[in-house]
Amino acid sequence: MALLSGGLDSTVATALAARTAPVVRALTIDYGQRAAARELEAARAIAAALGIPHQVVHLPFLGELGRNALTQHSLEVPRTRPEELEGAQALARAERVWVPNRNGVMLAVAAALAEGLGAGCVIMGFNREEAQTFPDNSYEFLLAARAALRYSTRGRVTLQSPTVGMDKAELLEAGRRAGAPLAHIWVCYLGEEEHCGQCESCQRLVRALERAGARAWWEAERRQVRRLPGVPSAG
Repeated sequence: MALLSGGLDSTVATALAARTAPVVRALTIDYGQRAAARELEAARAIAAALGIPHQVVHLPFLGELGRNALTQHSLEVPRTRPEELEGAQALARAERVWVPNRNGVMLAVAAALAEGLGAGCVIMGFNREEAQTFPDNSYEFLLAARAALRYSTRGRVTLQSPTVGMDKAELLEAGRRAGAPLAHIWVCYLGEEEHCGQCESCQRLVRALERAGARAWWEAERRQVRRLPGVPSAG
């Protein structure tokens, strides 16, 4: 069972997992996020490309919790620049888009479905880059969640993240080697016709493409996919 948001991290994690064992289901959570329609479109295309059955679970209550710019349209999604992706400014932005216990809730739902289906593992796309500002992306979270699952699923389900030690550029490189359908991903916090190119998630992708030397490859791949817009711009 893979949690598949349609973004870079979960797409690469799912593709890597599928190379070693069958993935019985790709699960996408609609929790009222601004980009839900785009994320679902991307996830469906990615799951289809990987030959994995896709399921959507709606958790609207998550979008009603707290004041965060991912789900509250009255709040502005913070924009950033490449030089502001680390440090105090990144921590402040993380607070503005933090959805209470989002990954914890998603993992609990996925683990329940996995146990019911007889799947022994949930796959999530953590990464060390965003773990600096989002603790539920960290290796420590992964270990703690595994420990909890030993009790909550009677040890029938564990948690794996083949990407947890990677930064975004390394994720891109691993995804390319694995043949992940990266042309379909949607990373933007917004759900417009094109990636905004200015939110933190867009900026991290742009920086990763540059660091991985993958910009030309990415643009060529995206041109082959007409259902989603082109590469996010850095400006």
